[in-house]
Amino acid sequence: MTNTVSIPYEYGMHSVPTDTALLAFDAAPVGIVMAEQRFIRACNGTFAAMLGYEVGDLVGRSFRVLYGSQEEFERIRDIGLSVLQQSGHYTDERLMRHRAGHGIWCRFRARTLDPRDPLARVVMSIAPIHDAEPIRLSKRERQVLELMSRRLTSKEIAARLGLSPRTVDDVRGRLIKRFGVRRAADLLGRLRGLG
Repeated sequence: MTNTVSIPYEYGMHSVPTDTALLAFDAAPVGIVMAEQRFIRACNGTFAAMLGYEVGDLVGRSFRVLYGSQEEFERIRDIGLSVLQQSGHYTDERLMRHRAGHGIWCRFRARTLDPRDPLARVVMSIAPIHDAEPIRLSKRERQVLELMSRRLTSKEIAARLGLSPRTVDDVRGRLIKRFGVRRAADLLGRLRGLG
């Protein structure tokens, strides 16, 4: 008799042979990770390799290792929390930290298994948006880009980061020049691999 696992999906449950489910998880073309209270409980090889790790290096560790600072780690936590509580799903684009220290622009999707306590158990998929050159950014550049990707104005970014709008404009201007684009929208497109 073959062991099976029941997998929830939009219309109910579906039983799949355990070895088939594990193969699909391990061979998925995107990174898949299951976390409990922001600790990695399981991840596939695609996720680990994308960030420069082996699976065993990440299982049991906090997601903190994948962000540039404690402050960034804490801020990221709060961004999609209310959306997860309301809908059970959250999607964004973010910079994740590769083991070698450079940033990787990723498309992030999350589904909580308990909207009342959204971080209790979350399944996520993470896929790189841009496979070319590693992106090396300062902490401030990462913060500004992250908020730009959420379509905030310089004034709104400045308020969130405790900076002046002029400082935000300076950071934005340096990034635009560095990546050889003309506008902020072109910058985001370039980092997503679209420009």
